[in-house]
Amino acid sequence: MNVRTLPQASDAAPDGASGGVHDGAPGNPMAPAPVPPPVPAPVPASPALARVGAGRLCAGCGGCAAVAPAKIGMALEPPGYLRPVQHAPLTDEEERTIAEICPGLRLDQTAEGRADDPLWGPHLGVWTGHATDPGLRHAASSGGALSALLVHLLESGAVEFVLQIAADPENPLGNRTVLSRTAAEVMAASGSRYAPSAPLAGIEAHLAAGRRFAFVGKPCDVGALRAMARRDPRVDACVPVMLSFFCAGVPAQAGAEAVLDRLGAPPEAVATFRYRGNGWPGSAVATLRDGSERRMSYHDSWGRILSKHVQFRCKICPDGVGGLADLVCADAWECDERGYPLFAEAEGVSLVLARTEAGRALLDGAVAAGRIAVTPFPLAGIAAMQPGQRERKRALAARLAALGLLMRPVPRYHGFRLLAAARQARLRSHFRNFHGTTRRVLFGRH
Repeated sequence: MNVRTLPQASDAAPDGASGGVHDGAPGNPMAPAPVPPPVPAPVPASPALARVGAGRLCAGCGGCAAVAPAKIGMALEPPGYLRPVQHAPLTDEEERTIAEICPGLRLDQTAEGRADDPLWGPHLGVWTGHATDPGLRHAASSGGALSALLVHLLESGAVEFVLQIAADPENPLGNRTVLSRTAAEVMAASGSRYAPSAPLAGIEAHLAAGRRFAFVGKPCDVGALRAMARRDPRVDACVPVMLSFFCAGVPAQAGAEAVLDRLGAPPEAVATFRYRGNGWPGSAVATLRDGSERRMSYHDSWGRILSKHVQFRCKICPDGVGGLADLVCADAWECDERGYPLFAEAEGVSLVLARTEAGRALLDGAVAAGRIAVTPFPLAGIAAMQPGQRERKRALAARLAALGLLMRPVPRYHGFRLLAAARQARLRSHFRNFHGTTRRVLFGRH
């Protein structure tokens, strides 16, 4: 990613231009030649954003746009990742804030007396469970626990709305940020959306309004919002709870286009596209404008196509498990005798981790209200349910070492116990990940 800047208006004429008399002007030799319009001066690029771009470290969260909403926007760039577009110079304070909150540059996590596992992060309790509403359990991606918690927050009056991601009606493959105020709106937004999203980009308006809301985002989104809270007291005042989910990475929109191509569904003929849900794990479903449907299993859509389009920053992420959220949900996959997740259709089951007292209080309240049913689950059992998260965390030290050796920008991660996680992997795995990252960097691959 190169940092994109737009021209800045300038009153200065370009070098060599003047309004004087020029011999040899067309028509009348003594007539003044037309003066070309002034060339706008380029906007001075943000050093923080330039470093992010040079290292392909952008997560696409929109945090920078939240810091300077009048100067930075978010736009898709090939092959379909959300990236910042700077169109005005930043102040020194805006520059410092972006450097501190950008999850592509740094992430900070502290256990603060909680149990802190090298793979699964700080936590106060672990459960499996599901939404008690059968319709919500079926519609959501993994048991509906996260959606049920959001409904409880709204109906209990704890928040006025939920800021979350939903399908974009103008771009069936894409996402947009929505404000859900009712259970029906939460239901409409349920289901995983394996496409770029920037839920922080417009958050300044909601902080300025001073209303209480719940935030749901990718782990990197939550990490940026936590960092914002350290500088801006409005965040904690307005956002009593931050929720997240286990994230395997953000694919480019080109990944979804590849799914459509495999389904034989022209993009212009697609009315809606659902990545998952309506079952567990649920199928990728393209509904065409003529009412017909094209379907692909989760194993094929994610496992064989979308996962191959995940952006580079996600491959060096220390927090795919939402360690900075108050509460996080994930798929509680069942596994075969070899320890591999089974993707046969079944009633959805969620893995739920409460990471803070606010998260645990939310879960207790939702259980008491009958919105969600949970059963305690041993932390050690997560490794079999989530082998992708397990192996990425173990591999991260080797991947970061490769970036450092190649003298590429390396994010600063604090409190994620990367060396402890690395000690759980074999030397052969470290070599493979070091070599693979080196090749990705040198050849510019995702």
